[in-house]
Amino acid sequence: MKKTSYLTVRHWKEDLLASIVVFLVALPLSMGIAIASGVPLEKAAAVGLFTAAIAGIVNGTLSGCPLQVSGPAAGLAVMVALFVERFGFDNLGIIVLLAGLIQLAAGMLRLGPVFRAVSPALIQGMLAGIGVLIFAAQFHVMVDDLPPGTGKEFGGLINLWTLPKAVWKGVMETAHRPAALTGLLTIATIVLWAKWSPAKLKLIPPPLIGVIVGTAFAVILSLPAKTVPVPENLLSAIDWLHPLDFHLLGQAGIWWAAVSLAFVASAESLLTATAVDAMQNRTPRTRYSQELFAQGVGNTVAGILGLMPMTGVIVRSTANVMAGAYTRLSAILHGVWILVFVALLPDILRLIPVASLAAVLVYTGFKLMNPKVIRELWQTDRSEAGVYTATLVSVVAIDLLTGIVIGIVLALVKLLWSISRLEIVTHLDPRTKRAELHLKGAATFIRLPKLAAALEELPSDAKVHVYLHELSYIDHACLNLLVNWEQQHKAAGGELVIDWDTLHAVFQQHVWGNQAAAKAENQIDNDKIKALS
Repeated sequence: MKKTSYLTVRHWKEDLLASIVVFLVALPLSMGIAIASGVPLEKAAAVGLFTAAIAGIVNGTLSGCPLQVSGPAAGLAVMVALFVERFGFDNLGIIVLLAGLIQLAAGMLRLGPVFRAVSPALIQGMLAGIGVLIFAAQFHVMVDDLPPGTGKEFGGLINLWTLPKAVWKGVMETAHRPAALTGLLTIATIVLWAKWSPAKLKLIPPPLIGVIVGTAFAVILSLPAKTVPVPENLLSAIDWLHPLDFHLLGQAGIWWAAVSLAFVASAESLLTATAVDAMQNRTPRTRYSQELFAQGVGNTVAGILGLMPMTGVIVRSTANVMAGAYTRLSAILHGVWILVFVALLPDILRLIPVASLAAVLVYTGFKLMNPKVIRELWQTDRSEAGVYTATLVSVVAIDLLTGIVIGIVLALVKLLWSISRLEIVTHLDPRTKRAELHLKGAATFIRLPKLAAALEELPSDAKVHVYLHELSYIDHACLNLLVNWEQQHKAAGGELVIDWDTLHAVFQQHVWGNQAAAKAENQIDNDKIKALS
């Protein structure tokens, strides 16, 4: 079989067009996510854009998923803001560096598929919780106000509770009204452009149009809304790690933060890569360990430069696929265009109202809160719906890390319950000595004693029929028990009937059912992570 090249110049025209589209998508989102991540406002624009540029060039070159585009992500914004609040922005670099090294090592050890073994309900609950927190915090920023929960315990709940106050300020107070109008116009433009834009202009991303309209509105009317501060020397936003920074390695909290960041960023990247594979068949399937290695290299570089963490993100990746990209050249070039923009047109950044960037994130947070996910989970698996709900509530009410831990624990409990639940219903007719055993659930070695006890209770000369059609799984240990018991039972004058065709059907249903479920989960995941950026 001929190996497909990951980078060729045959489709350079398609890749060039796609890179421009992705650049336009990344431009407003990178700045907005930097602000939402707690980066000091005077550095936010430059830090967000430099992080996106490095992600495009470094991750794009090494990626195991050629059409995936990496950069600052909304899915990491809340976690990064927590780290900035707890350790300070100056110390974020060491956390990002450690997380990158963890990812890099995991990729070298070929642990990519392991990072994918995360409950979809946990990921969806985490993203929904992040959506609530982003929406609540950025709504206050959209009216040129500081989120009242900043730096406080239960800050997310405080931001939610005070949303009516933010609305009041935006409507009634002169100091906040210009920003509120700019933000509302930005959101309205995004929604209208996404729904009603001409077919020929569909490739122009709605967030970019929203920010352009919001900026033009504020500039033309000379509105006194806060604008994005940009330093005269954009390179000053790069804060190289200093040898003295490594004294932080003695703090357990730094390591916990790095491991948490590596876990969440890896899960999001590989989930996005799976979605990219499902969107197109122009490139080889994702090499997950290679993708994990690439993410590790990118975050290692970002940490050394004192920038934000990065991950594979679905909005940019989707734009890349839909724009017709064929190779990794498009992701690399989008990073180059960001550097060119920063070098040649920094004055344009100074015109952008903070309210417009916050409005983009309010819209993003709202999309992440997609309520149909819990409805679909409830209809398919209520225990998964429980994991989703518990994770979401914990993320919002306590904090992101606690929510993730709670979700993981509940997912493990659900797994243990699923593989250990076996119900055995026995029907015995004493007159005819016919017995029926109905097995329901999962017949694994954990329940081997229970199955053996149920068989031994039957009369030695009974004609036994074992029904397996209600099983979700049966392992070799239980099958071996049934075969051995059949021989013993026949020797004692009895008979055992196992419907092997039914067992085969159960196996097929299990395999194809899992594939169908995976397809459905992928669809849910795609719907959810389309709001990520």
